[in-house]
Amino acid sequence: MDDVNNPASENWLKKNRQSPWAEKKLGLEVELTEQQKKYAEEYAVKKAKKEKRSGDSKGEVVAEKSTFHGKKEKYYQGRSWIAPPKDAKAKNDQCYMPKRWIHTWSGHTKGVSAIRFFPKQGHLLLSAGMDSKVKIWDVHNSGKCMRTYMGHGKAVRDISFSNDGTKFSSAGYDKNIKYWDTETGQVISTFSTGKITQEYDQHWGAVNIITFVDDNRRFVTSSDDKSLRVWEFGIPVVIKYISEPHMHSMPAISLHPNSNWLAAQSLDNKILIYSTRERFQLNKKKMFAGHIVAGMLCLEMVSGKCWFWNWKTCKVSRTLKCHEGVCIGVEWHPLEQSKVATCGWDGLIKYLQMKD
Repeated sequence: MDDVNNPASENWLKKNRQSPWAEKKLGLEVELTEQQKKYAEEYAVKKAKKEKRSGDSKGEVVAEKSTFHGKKEKYYQGRSWIAPPKDAKAKNDQCYMPKRWIHTWSGHTKGVSAIRFFPKQGHLLLSAGMDSKVKIWDVHNSGKCMRTYMGHGKAVRDISFSNDGTKFSSAGYDKNIKYWDTETGQVISTFSTGKITQEYDQHWGAVNIITFVDDNRRFVTSSDDKSLRVWEFGIPVVIKYISEPHMHSMPAISLHPNSNWLAAQSLDNKILIYSTRERFQLNKKKMFAGHIVAGMLCLEMVSGKCWFWNWKTCKVSRTLKCHEGVCIGVEWHPLEQSKVATCGWDGLIKYLQMKD
């Protein structure tokens, strides 16, 4: 057994066999080279920056609250302030050319990223601001802000009403989606877990927009991979794939009021029209061209202009300078067809009447 003390023997190796971490257990320190030290320092700096960004991305914790600015929340016989006015009705079925601005809403301290009319009646207008607030405005009577909703830690990117308008959702850059009660201003739910319940992963590039069709049973997605895909909601299988060699990416898609057509803004400076029927075919007879990408159709622009198109002739009817800077959103009034609301990064919301 003398060879146990001989480092060259097999018995010595068996006795002194150690794990790769043995040096730490024995209290031995490993000498790092200058290159290794430099790499370790750079890695520590990168890790600290990453942790800081991760902390910042969570956003500031903001108390969920709302402020009512109207006179009364309840009226005669318990009628809610969000209830449609009894005298709200369509004055004319024909859509006229834009003529004059009838109102400007200002209340957001930063740009307005999205606006939505109250479903069907349009007597209220919801706005999402880069100041992290959501506001709702009286369109039919006073024109004043009725309620401010606060709960996001960063800018609000988009908003969407429920079908009856009593609830709405807001999505913010704080990585939260909040579900609100429109009337009371209370947050019903907050979605921030990031847990995926269903994934649709057929696109090869970034997905630009999702548009629901067929009474919300299906939806159409547009991507940077220059394709359109149609899906059955709840089933992650493409039922229609649209891709041609001449196609360009389509960053925005809007559903026609009669739900039979989709208007898609293409990056080759055109607006293309697709059917929402079973085959989702391109309508080659309807193509709107003439603008520079950065009834009637309307298109918002980086230059602050709003372009109005004639649906039948596919020609530009008029352009209007609406905002200083980006005009990011345009919404047609759902009931009064000759009225349009626009919003921009100048923090203003403008209301346009097409004819007296």
